[in-house]
Amino acid sequence: MGNSIEKALQKQKEAAAKRKAEQAQAAEQNDTPKASTIERTLEKKVQQASTPSPSVSEPVQPASSAPVAQEPVVQAAPAHSPVVTPTPAAEVESSVSGVKTLTLDLESLDERGFVSVSNARKLINEEYREIKRKLLKNAFGALSKTLNNSNIIMVSSARPSEGKTFTAINLALSIASEQDKTVLLVDADVLKPNVTRTLRVDHQDGLMEYLLDEDKDIADVLYRTNVDKLRIIPAGQTHHLSTELLASERMAYTIDEFSNRYPDRIVIIDTPPLIGINESAILASFAGQAVVVTEEGRTKLNDINSIVDRLNPDMAVGFVVNKAVNESAEKGNYGYYYGSEPRD
Repeated sequence: MGNSIEKALQKQKEAAAKRKAEQAQAAEQNDTPKASTIERTLEKKVQQASTPSPSVSEPVQPASSAPVAQEPVVQAAPAHSPVVTPTPAAEVESSVSGVKTLTLDLESLDERGFVSVSNARKLINEEYREIKRKLLKNAFGALSKTLNNSNIIMVSSARPSEGKTFTAINLALSIASEQDKTVLLVDADVLKPNVTRTLRVDHQDGLMEYLLDEDKDIADVLYRTNVDKLRIIPAGQTHHLSTELLASERMAYTIDEFSNRYPDRIVIIDTPPLIGINESAILASFAGQAVVVTEEGRTKLNDINSIVDRLNPDMAVGFVVNKAVNESAEKGNYGYYYGSEPRD
């Protein structure tokens, strides 16, 4: 019995010793790859630390004690910080505010009888110089203190096809030639937009889209042109709530911005005809001046009286007689004449 117990105990000791040996061997095998991985990582870091970074350039002090001119050192930004490249001012304006451009065919406009923006002296240029002088005097002279929004000028007519858009465009082109003035031409004839059609240019959004979308900024519908001091806001798409949109607080705020933000700016608003259209009466409440276009031999005296009744009595109002033959000019050219002084 004793021998059996001793043999059993001996077997247990041998088995225990064998298990310990196996565990030690397994532990050694498990520890070996970990140590290898750590060593490789440490070695890699040591190599990176010992290698100069290509993105950072440090000045090297010359061995000589004599002063040596050094090139300026430019350090690259860290990987997590993007490098910002300075952008020219014009590109900043275009990218930030989304400025759009309409390219006018100035040669075609010249051939079609519009005011020329070149140095050519044409009769129509001289006629519109005379008209704009009165408007600019009203806008910035002594009378401007008695007018609300004196630099906002509405251009309208009694009825359609009397030449109001033609007159509005010519006034804008003429004022754009001023050395110290800029001009914004707004097509507010939202029922029958004609400014861009007359200029033969395409556009996307306009005044109606701006008034409909609270998220739009006025810069989204304001177009630069290749006439340096001329900007244009098209009418946009027609809308069944155009009267309410033009009468909105958003429109009133926009007009106030037009009037006060740029002291050197004239705003010309091409409005619908005055007789029988509510939108014109609303726009008349915003403007400080009105240019009413009449067609010789067509516009009736009753229409003129109706126009005067519909305009703000505090406005400065003038009349341009369109398609009137100027007998004093050679070859019977058409004349455009400012017909009246501002009312008291």
